[in-house]
Amino acid sequence: MINFDSAQLEVLLTTFFWPFFRVVGILLAEPVFGHRSIPRRVKAGVAIVITLVIAPAIPRPAGIPLFSYDGFFIAMQQLAIGVAMGFVIRLALTAAEMAGQLMGLQMGLGFAVFFDPQSSAQTAVIGQFMGLFAMLLFLALNGHYMVISVLIESFQVLPIGPAPLAASGFLALALAGGQIFFFGLLMALPVVATLLLANVAFGVLSRAAPQLNLFAIGFPVTLAVGFLGLYALVPQLGPTLSGLFEQAAQLMLRVVQALAPPL
Repeated sequence: MINFDSAQLEVLLTTFFWPFFRVVGILLAEPVFGHRSIPRRVKAGVAIVITLVIAPAIPRPAGIPLFSYDGFFIAMQQLAIGVAMGFVIRLALTAAEMAGQLMGLQMGLGFAVFFDPQSSAQTAVIGQFMGLFAMLLFLALNGHYMVISVLIESFQVLPIGPAPLAASGFLALALAGGQIFFFGLLMALPVVATLLLANVAFGVLSRAAPQLNLFAIGFPVTLAVGFLGLYALVPQLGPTLSGLFEQAAQLMLRVVQALAPPL
C-alpha cells in the first residue's frame, strides 16, 4: 500500500495545480473548446488530461506553499496568462468573421443577420460563414495541436513563479489584435474592391441613363457580383488562413515573452 505524507501530497498537488490554471485559461478563451455548445465537464476533462500529460516536464517554483496567498496569486496569474494566449487565437478567427461582415455589408446583406449564441449578439450571415469556415480549417490544419505545443513552450518562456507579470505584455496583446485584424481586412479586400468597382459602374450608368431604376437592378447585380467574388475567393482562403494561424502562434509566444517579468 502506497502512503503519502502531507509534504509529499503538497508537492504532488503543486505539480499539477498551477499548470492546470494556465491550461484552463487558454481553453476558456480560445474559440474551439471555449464554445458555449461544449459542456463544462468536457472542458474540465480536456484540461485535466492536458495537464496530466505536460505537468511532469514543467519546472515548478520551490518553497511556495500551495494553500497560501502566494499560491493563490500564482494560480490567478497562470489563469491570466492562459486567457491572454487563448485570446490571440480567438482574435485570429474573429478576423475571418470581420472579413465576412465587411463583404456582407458591401454586398447589401447587412440586414441578413441572426442571433449568435457564442457572442450573444446579432451576426451577419457571411460573417458567420467565414467564422465557421475558419474554425473548420483550423481543426483540419491541426491548429489545436499547434496551440498545445505553444502552451508547452510557454512554460519554458514564462515559468511558474511569484513574480508579477510585466505590463508590456498587455500592450503586446493589444498590438497583436491590431495586426490580426489587419489580416482580416486583407482577406475581404478582393471582394470589397470588386464591389466598389461595380458601384462605380452603377454611378456612371446612372449619370448616362437617369431613367433607369438602379434600385431595382442594383441590388441583385451587386449580390451576384459579391457571391461570384466570394466563390473565387474561397479556394484562396486556405493558404491565407494557414498563414494567419501561424502568425497567431508566433504572436502567442510574443505575448508570453512580453508578460515575462524583467530579470
